[in-house]
Amino acid sequence: MHELSIIQNIIAIAEEEAAAQPRSAQIESIELHIGEMAGIEIDSLEFLWTAAVDGTVLQYANCTIQRIPGQALCADCQTSFFIQHRHLPCPNCGSHWLNITGGEELRVKSIGFN
Repeated sequence: MHELSIIQNIIAIAEEEAAAQPRSAQIESIELHIGEMAGIEIDSLEFLWTAAVDGTVLQYANCTIQRIPGQALCADCQTSFFIQHRHLPCPNCGSHWLNITGGEELRVKSIGFN
C-alpha cells in the first residue's frame, strides 16, 4: 500500500512549508492534484488520510484532491483523447502507439495557512 508512503511524503512537504511560516501559523488546507494515470488509488489515499496525518501539521487541515483525467496523443494519427488505462487503443485509428500527455501528476498544488 504505497498510498501511506505518499501521504508521509506530503506530510514532509507540509512540515517544510510550515517551518518557513511564523510560529503561530497553522495549516488550514492542502490541495492535491493527482492524475488518474499516476498509479495511485485515490480512494485508498482518502481512506488513510485521517489516520496518517493525526498528530502532524496536517491534522486539522482540510484536504482537497483534484483528480486530473488521463490524456493521450496517438503517435500514428495525432488524435488527442482522454484515457483511463494505458493499454486502451486510440479511439480514432485503433493504434496502441500512444504518448501519455496528462494525468500522471502528483503534486501539492497549495497549502493554506491561517
